[in-house]
Amino acid sequence: MVQQSAPLWSSRFAFVMAAVGSAVGLGNVWKFPYMAGTGGGAAFVAVYVGCVLLVGVPILVAELMLGRRGGKDPVGTMAGLGARFGGTPAWGLVGGAGVLTALLVLSFYSVIAGWALAYVPKALGGVFAGADGTATQAAFAGLLGSPGTLLAWHTAFMAATVFVVAGGVRGGVERASTWLMPALFAMLLALVGYGMVAGDFARGATYLLKPDFSKIDGGLVLAAAGQAFFSLSVGLGTMLAYGSYLPADVSIPRTSVVIALCDTACAILAGLAVFPIVFAYGLDPSEGPGLVFVTLPVAFGQMPAGALFGAVFFALLVVAALTSAVSLLEPVVAWGTGRHGGSRKAWAAGVGAVAWGLGLLTIFSFNIWADVRPMGGDRTVFDWIDHLTSSVMLPLGGALLAVFAGWALPKEVSAAEFGTGDTALFRAWRFLVRVVAPAAVLGVLLDRLT
Repeated sequence: MVQQSAPLWSSRFAFVMAAVGSAVGLGNVWKFPYMAGTGGGAAFVAVYVGCVLLVGVPILVAELMLGRRGGKDPVGTMAGLGARFGGTPAWGLVGGAGVLTALLVLSFYSVIAGWALAYVPKALGGVFAGADGTATQAAFAGLLGSPGTLLAWHTAFMAATVFVVAGGVRGGVERASTWLMPALFAMLLALVGYGMVAGDFARGATYLLKPDFSKIDGGLVLAAAGQAFFSLSVGLGTMLAYGSYLPADVSIPRTSVVIALCDTACAILAGLAVFPIVFAYGLDPSEGPGLVFVTLPVAFGQMPAGALFGAVFFALLVVAALTSAVSLLEPVVAWGTGRHGGSRKAWAAGVGAVAWGLGLLTIFSFNIWADVRPMGGDRTVFDWIDHLTSSVMLPLGGALLAVFAGWALPKEVSAAEFGTGDTALFRAWRFLVRVVAPAAVLGVLLDRLT
């Protein structure tokens, strides 16, 4: 095993909290429950878990393995391993693409997280008391239509992200994760408990967990595979960076399974918190993002103690978004300090400023540039950035990392990092990462491009 030059996590728990924080984000709260509810309930959950185990976890193991073996920033890791095992340092371009993808995703993720941040004081102040769907729709449209307001919340959220990353691996990322993730789980459990009391828990649980196998088809399997891949934050360079901080005595496969289970548990708990409230107040559960910012505020305005629990719900979104945003900024800062040197604080502030500036493209896409279509068709500037990152760069990067780990990295090297030697479990992982995972991710890529 190579000598690691990066700082190390202080414990396995700290790493797991940071990695779970990276995986658990805004999509866990609305996208997974919605996909499960409309995709056959427990049938979708079963397909999703299968995809996590067969696609997500193998690539997660591969990325952590490469990060720890390389021991550098994402670009340095892939360039070094590429020169040694892959025949060319040009593999560093894969790490570079991941870093660029993380920067672009952070630019719009911060804007959307700013919406949740803006809704915390709105909910706590009773703004939604007695409001109907028309009123909450108008409130959300008013937020999106105000560049200044969006800019203020975007700035506040980006500043918080920069503050955490500037504190370093242990003093910033690790400390924030070990406090924020338990807080997130506590808020989730509190909201589930509230849903049991104030909502239609039986109907919500049935919607989310009752199996309907008739809804399973090829499209649903691809959707589940895509959600499994994107939910674990692979392909962004995040796990390359986090893996470089991983001590040699931590089992990568065991820890990867724990991360995947925690991520899935958060998504299911979010559904059990949201859907009982949705059904109790006769709301539409299939609205996607509108469910969070338009539909649920109607329920919060009608239910007992709705102002308090509405504020807790949006605070939950902010915490989930912050831990994910930190993991997006970290690989870019790791690349900057690793390749060019200098102060981590300066790099965090500088990269944060670049992401903040790129975020203006997203902000303006909802108001003054709402009618701008750069390539024709229906996509705004924000839609194109989202499409380029999530539908092209992210899956392509994940597939290439899997290919490198499975085909370029020597078997004895990957077996040593895997930690079990040449066992049946290792051989199963190697088959999955060499054949199944790349094929599935490329299938998702082709599906999203058509």
